[in-house]
Amino acid sequence: MKKIILWNILIMCYSFSFAQNEKGSANDIARITLAAFVPQQIDKMPDAARSILANKLSQIVTQNEMGGSAYNQRFIITTNVNVISKDLTPTAPAMTAFVLEVTLFIGDGIEGTKFSSTSISVKGVGENETKAYIAAIKKISPSNINIQSFVENGKSKIIEYYNSKCDFIIKEGQTLTSQNKFEEAIALLINVPEVCKGCYDKAMDAVGPIYQKQIDRDCIIKLQEANTNWNASQDTYGADISGQFLAQIDPNAACYKQALALSNKIAQRVKEIDQRDWKFQLKEQQDDIDLKNASMNAARDIGVAYGNGPKATIVRYNINGWW
Repeated sequence: MKKIILWNILIMCYSFSFAQNEKGSANDIARITLAAFVPQQIDKMPDAARSILANKLSQIVTQNEMGGSAYNQRFIITTNVNVISKDLTPTAPAMTAFVLEVTLFIGDGIEGTKFSSTSISVKGVGENETKAYIAAIKKISPSNINIQSFVENGKSKIIEYYNSKCDFIIKEGQTLTSQNKFEEAIALLINVPEVCKGCYDKAMDAVGPIYQKQIDRDCIIKLQEANTNWNASQDTYGADISGQFLAQIDPNAACYKQALALSNKIAQRVKEIDQRDWKFQLKEQQDDIDLKNASMNAARDIGVAYGNGPKATIVRYNINGWW
């Protein structure tokens, strides 16, 4: 019964935590987010223009409040640029004038599915081809009505993705859990956007039991380390080393009582050999408010830590056939 209550509290904590995230923060998951991606294969694009174009894509993402966690890089906004015309102006000195067709795409960069696209025409003039190209790219306006409509259409398709594949996402989380990949499973599930209400609720229902498995596993590992160090050195030094492991055990973990028993045993031995109280205390059971705060922090830390990890940040996008 106690675990059921804990799971329900954890679910509420995850929901509250990510509903309250500030726009664009590093732990801003559980919202629909887009990763800006400029492909290498854009024909005839000067290298100097690439960062300008990437910045424009980021501006579109930010203006539409779709920036966020490094973890969810599945959905992308990307682009292709074609040169429609290149001319020299009849001026002294002559300037280069470009007309570019910029086509924007939103889609699933992992599965390679295009969701939405739009094209705009921009013009630029400069002293040379590179400066003219950059001048044209700078004319891309995130406030363009066609771009706004394009983003909204892409957002709707992402919502459809979650609603249609919700059972698969939940199953994937369960598979990761069965492989003891608890952090990855939690990061996957809490990334479901709140706007996808049905799927979001299912994902949050699945998070609590996984979190419990995680703290139970960590408890066993930390308790084993504490026992090993204490058995190797039953003195004040061994007590302090063991205490460092015991201090990391969550009081809601299944083996907490065993950790408490070891702590009492160590304290008694320290009293016998050193005639002093052992200055160590296990984490205590928390009230509901403290537990909610701890759970919110744990959820945020899991998402950020996994999102910033090397395995999570290596992404290879499939945009074949998008243009």
